[in-house]
Amino acid sequence: MDSLVVIIYLAGMVGFGIWGRFKANDQEDFLVAGRRLGGLLYTGTMSAVVLGGASTIGGVGLGYTSGLSGMWLVLAIGLGIIALSLFFAPRIQKLEIYTVSQMLELRYGKGSRFVSGAIMTAYGLMISTTSTVAYATVFHALFDLSKFWSVLIGGGIVILYSMLGGMWSITLTDFVQFFIQTIGIFLIMLPVVLSQSGGLGDLFSSLPVEHTSPVGIGWQAILGYILIYTLGLLIGQDIWQRVFTARSPGVARWGGFSAGVYCLLYAVAGALIGMAATKIVPGIEVQDDVFVAVVDASMSPVLGGIVLAAALAAMMSTASGSLMAASTVCRQDIIEPILARKDLLPVTESDSAAGAAGGADAVGGMADGGTAAGGTKSTLVRSLVRETGDEVRDSRIYLIVLGVVTLVLAMIMPSVVEALTVAYNLLVAGLFIPILGGLIFRRGTIVGVMAGMILGAVTTVVVMIVAGIYSNEAIYLGLIASLLGYLVGSFASKPTDPVIMAAWKERLSR
Repeated sequence: MDSLVVIIYLAGMVGFGIWGRFKANDQEDFLVAGRRLGGLLYTGTMSAVVLGGASTIGGVGLGYTSGLSGMWLVLAIGLGIIALSLFFAPRIQKLEIYTVSQMLELRYGKGSRFVSGAIMTAYGLMISTTSTVAYATVFHALFDLSKFWSVLIGGGIVILYSMLGGMWSITLTDFVQFFIQTIGIFLIMLPVVLSQSGGLGDLFSSLPVEHTSPVGIGWQAILGYILIYTLGLLIGQDIWQRVFTARSPGVARWGGFSAGVYCLLYAVAGALIGMAATKIVPGIEVQDDVFVAVVDASMSPVLGGIVLAAALAAMMSTASGSLMAASTVCRQDIIEPILARKDLLPVTESDSAAGAAGGADAVGGMADGGTAAGGTKSTLVRSLVRETGDEVRDSRIYLIVLGVVTLVLAMIMPSVVEALTVAYNLLVAGLFIPILGGLIFRRGTIVGVMAGMILGAVTTVVVMIVAGIYSNEAIYLGLIASLLGYLVGSFASKPTDPVIMAAWKERLSR
C-alpha cells in the first residue's frame, strides 16, 4: 500500500507537469512563471524549494543524534528566507531579470558575469545532485531497485515535469508537494511518533539534558549553520528565481516571510520527530536511516506511504528548482554570451547604443525586451534574444542536458555531502559580499567584485584542502578575504560609471 501511494503521487507530479506545459507560452513563463504568482502559490513554492532532503531526512536525523538543537540546520534556512524576504526580496523583484549574475552586471557593469555564473551553475548542480541521491534511497527502500534504476527513474520524473512547463510546472508541483509535506510531517508523522514515544512531557523527561537543550549542539555548530545556510539562502539562484516569480514586491516580502516562518516550524517538528525516534527505534547508527526506520516502525502502510510521499515531495521540489536554476544560469550567463562574442548568434539590431551603460541596459532588456540608452538593443541582449528559433524549446534543451549531468553525478559521486559543502562554501565565500555590497554599498565597483569573488573562492578552497572540507575556518576566512578584496578593490578603482548607476536606480524605482 505504501508503494501504491507513492506511485500515485509520482503520477500526479507528471500530470501537473503536463498542465504546466499549457501555461508556458514564452520564455517569461518558462523561466519565472510569467512573474505573476500571488501570495498563496508563492509561499507554497518558496517553502517547497528550500525544504529538501537535508531539511526532512537530515533534520530528523539530527534530532535523533543531537536532540532539540538538531533543529538549527533548518532554522538557519528559515532565518535566511525571512531576512531575504524582509530586507532584499522587494528590491530584487523590481529588477525584472532572470539570474543573480545579471544583477551583478546591472549594478556594476560588465566583467563578473562568467565567474559568478560558473559558481552558481556548480552550486545548482550540487543541490540537485544531492536531492537526487536522497530520493533515490527512498526508491531503493520502497521498490527494491538498484541505485542506477532508482536514480534514473526518480531523476527522469523530475526532468520530465520540469522540462514540460518550466517554472509553471515546477510551481504547480511544488505547491502540491508543499501541501503533501504539511499533511505528512505536521498532521501525521509528528503526532503519531510523539504519541508512540509516550507524549511530549515523557519524552523530554526521559532524555539527557543536552538533548532537550535548544543549544546543546554547541554555538560553533550553530554559527556554522548560519554562515553556510542563512547566508547561502540570501544569494542562491534557486531562491532568487522564485523571488522573480512574485507578481509584486509585497508578495515577495510577505509571501517569503510566511515561507520562512513555515521553515522554522518545520525545523522544530523534524527535531521532535528525531527525538521521539530514539525511543521507538533505538540504536540506529546512520542518522539518515532514521526517517524511514521510524515510519516503518510506527505507521500503517497507508499512513507510511503518505509520509514517504511527503519526504519525496521535499526532495523532488528542491531537485527541480535547483535544476531549473542551474540550466537558466548556464544558458543566460555562460554559454550564450560566449556564443555571442564569437558571433555564433545572430545580431538583429545595431549595437551602437551600448556605450558605457551597455551592461546595465542589456540586463534590463533580458527580462522585458528593453533597449539601451539610444533606443536600440545592446550587445548583451543579442546573446539572449534570437531573431529565429523557439526560446522555450532551447531552454528545455538546456534543462534536459543538465538534468542528465545531474543523474550521472548522482550515480558516480562517492560523497555528495562533501560536494554540497564545497558548493555552499564557494557560493557564500565567493558571492555573498559582492551581492550584498551591490544592494547596500554605493561605492562598490566591478574591480572590487572580481577581487572579492576570486579571493573569497581561492581562500576557501585552500583552507578546505589544508584544514578539511568540513572546517568552519574555510567559510570564516573565505568571507574575510572576500570582504577585504571587495573593499580594497572598490576604493582603489574608479567609482561605477554614473550612467550605470542611473540605470540601476531607475530599475529599482519602478
